[in-house]
Amino acid sequence: MHDLNVSSQRCAAPHRRRCHGKEDLPDWRSVLPREWAASVVEPKVFSRFRDYEIFSERVLGHEHEGEDSPCYCEHYFVLTDVRSDDDETYFLAPTYGEHLVAWRLVDGRWLIHRRITHGEDCPQHQSFFSFADEMPR
Repeated sequence: MHDLNVSSQRCAAPHRRRCHGKEDLPDWRSVLPREWAASVVEPKVFSRFRDYEIFSERVLGHEHEGEDSPCYCEHYFVLTDVRSDDDETYFLAPTYGEHLVAWRLVDGRWLIHRRITHGEDCPQHQSFFSFADEMPR
């Protein structure tokens, strides 16, 4: 979910599905700082939500099947703009994107990592960690 390449993935319709198989499971530890690994609630079951109108996806992780309150949240979206090199051929180019990963800590707070990418073809980015009392929406 870290790639902001618009042409790499398309979805025909919005849908929700359980993640099955190793290739579907998110790498929920990829940006988690090592020193916080023992303080997060480990997700075991994941649901994936995709949007067909914009390039976006959301993954929720739960500690147990059927549980209502997530312990992991990851989402991204990419905004695009129509571009042309020659005024005859048009293509979508990414102009802004956000990628958010959040883990529920054992004390109930949320550790949040946010990466904001912007500029023509999104070469510039900033990323940071923060804490919140509730899961980011």
